[in-house]
Amino acid sequence: MLYIVATPIGNLDDLSLRQAKTIVDSDILLAEDTRSAFILLKAINQRFGLIARVNQVVRSFFKETEYKKSFETIKDLESGKTVSLISESGMPLISDPGGQLIKEVIKNGLDYTVIPGPTALTTAYVHSGFLTKNFMFMGFVPKKQNELNNLIKKIKEISKISTETAFIMYVSIYRLNDTLKIMDQLIPDANICICREMTKKFEEIIRGKPKDLMEKKYKGEITIVIKL
Repeated sequence: MLYIVATPIGNLDDLSLRQAKTIVDSDILLAEDTRSAFILLKAINQRFGLIARVNQVVRSFFKETEYKKSFETIKDLESGKTVSLISESGMPLISDPGGQLIKEVIKNGLDYTVIPGPTALTTAYVHSGFLTKNFMFMGFVPKKQNELNNLIKKIKEISKISTETAFIMYVSIYRLNDTLKIMDQLIPDANICICREMTKKFEEIIRGKPKDLMEKKYKGEITIVIKL
């Protein structure tokens, strides 16, 4: 059985008992970042008094190795092993590894389920306060400037058709200011909400037009919500 397990996006107190039980009861824990996985296992023990199976295997499972390890995992599942997949934070498969694995699981008719939990995109959407009928998740901001330009232009065009839509993106702090500058050029009147370090001690929610935000310095994990 495969369990796709959401984990806290920052604050470990958001960990649920069901998530904790599922993780420690797994024969194999597939982790995008094994260091984060061991921190999580320690938190589970401290909060719930639960200890992972003695022979539990914590296996790295990140984008570059996903294809190969997905087939290895299928063999584990076929042999009756219980496997849990976790991301570094939030829900696996949403801009995180796991897509290839779930395709193979479905293709082979194997059992799986999802253990729900927080995601940065829905948390940021609520934080923004933009009262729209719909929202669209655009994933991570592209690294190449021409691709980013095309993305912003696409958002602008979609907004003309669907006026009650907010757009959510994950942005690296190294690309945030350049992203805001491009927004200032292409969608200067857009309402922007920058959600930084959500659920953590230094959580910060900042709203404004692109030109009001692009000269500031930012740290930590960033999610942007856009409303035109």
